[in-house]
Amino acid sequence: MSPKRYHPLIMVLELFGLVKSFGFIAIYLFVIRFGSDSGFTYYARIGFVLVLALSMVSIFLKWRTNKYEIEDESFHLHSGIFTKSKQTIPFSRIQNVNRRTSFIHKLLSMTSLQFETSMSGNDASIEFKMVTKEEAEMLEEMVKKQPLNSDELSLAKDNEELPETKAEDNRIVHFTPTRKDLIRASFTSLSFLLLIPVVGSLFSNFNDVFSIEEEAQGLLSALPQTWWFYALAAAIIIIASVLFGVVRTFLKYGNYVIASDDNRIYISKGVLDETAFSISKNRVQAIEIIQTPLKRILGLAEVKLTSAGGVGIGEENLEINSLYPFLPVQRAYEIIEELLPAYSVTNDMKKLPRRSFWIRLLRPSWIWIIATITLFIFKPEPFDIEIAWWLISILLLLITVIFRVLDYINSQYVINEHFIQMKSGSLSTTLFVTKRDKIIEVNVTRGILQRQFGLATIGTVNRSKPVHHSGIDDIPDELAALFVSWYRERKQEITIK
Repeated sequence: MSPKRYHPLIMVLELFGLVKSFGFIAIYLFVIRFGSDSGFTYYARIGFVLVLALSMVSIFLKWRTNKYEIEDESFHLHSGIFTKSKQTIPFSRIQNVNRRTSFIHKLLSMTSLQFETSMSGNDASIEFKMVTKEEAEMLEEMVKKQPLNSDELSLAKDNEELPETKAEDNRIVHFTPTRKDLIRASFTSLSFLLLIPVVGSLFSNFNDVFSIEEEAQGLLSALPQTWWFYALAAAIIIIASVLFGVVRTFLKYGNYVIASDDNRIYISKGVLDETAFSISKNRVQAIEIIQTPLKRILGLAEVKLTSAGGVGIGEENLEINSLYPFLPVQRAYEIIEELLPAYSVTNDMKKLPRRSFWIRLLRPSWIWIIATITLFIFKPEPFDIEIAWWLISILLLLITVIFRVLDYINSQYVINEHFIQMKSGSLSTTLFVTKRDKIIEVNVTRGILQRQFGLATIGTVNRSKPVHHSGIDDIPDELAALFVSWYRERKQEITIK
């Protein structure tokens, strides 16, 4: 096909961005300082109008000159107003497909689409900021129908996975949150705590422009100064905070759907601002199961898919590669097996040996050492306590020891025929699962103290943006040697061209 311009409504989107960027300045110059005749205001208005005019001309010229074409199973992107450039990205390089339908897109019955590759720099992604939903579906289907490259095809055959074909009509929905799930998520995410900072930020911004602090103080002084009034105000704030948290969570995680077909995983969410993410099952590099302290108490977990391509659209980092962040742990394991039959998560993991516990206690903590030296030099005396500095040092040492003990208790590992599974963390824990054929590099390191105890640190590297590093500290030397031998067997699972 011949080069084609992007949809003209992209100029509306860019103008909307201008309004967000320059709107506050315009209000300040032309509304707040309406009657001002100072030289600064006069020239600031002229400069503002010139910058705004140049920005609008630039938006129009970019629309006129930036074009795209689809040819030979590749995207060809033409850009540049004065300096022309052409970018070619084959369909086979595309890893993930991201779609976002913001509120402005909904008003215009449009959507945005981004194709992410494993490359970096200018060739990292292809973005269509404003396309019709029909064209987005057409572009997405064209990319999905492309066969895997030779390396991926050999891996798919070895792992009994099929190459990319059509399957959208065969999607299976694995999870959608209920109303109870959303309410639980609003409390687990602590969204209700955000109301006061949001209100405080808005008040600060308005006060900078309109100087409303004196009026606010006058209003507060006129209110009743009684216990029942404070109790009523506290109750109203609590109720408003809870409602704010529930509404925010509903808008963010409402319409959340985790689905899959024979070849791809689909994740979508959002009410006013909709986002969607899809990835080929063959291109999932690893799985992370993350639990914060509160989620551990409630038996919840977040599952993240590690892939070679990114998941951002424009300046927004969608974090859509995460499955629903508040899944019950057992349900999270079940969904992983449903989405990715080639992966498995086991609860039968090995703990670190006792000598790993002692080396963690003996290993010097540079943060504690530097903090103690600083305290010794300045010798602070909070609450007029002369010995406070070394009491603080002891407290920091105790916290360090507690964190190391918890990390030792939580650190576990297992290596089986095709998988490695590692868990680490103190208050928050991360369980990392990947297949041998998805690991591009391994490493084994031994520090001076580790060599004395016969221990080592192992690490893995997976394709991602940025490259994903994972590992576990203080495992026995014999397991480290087994780990290296295990990885060498990878050559039997892949075909190197």
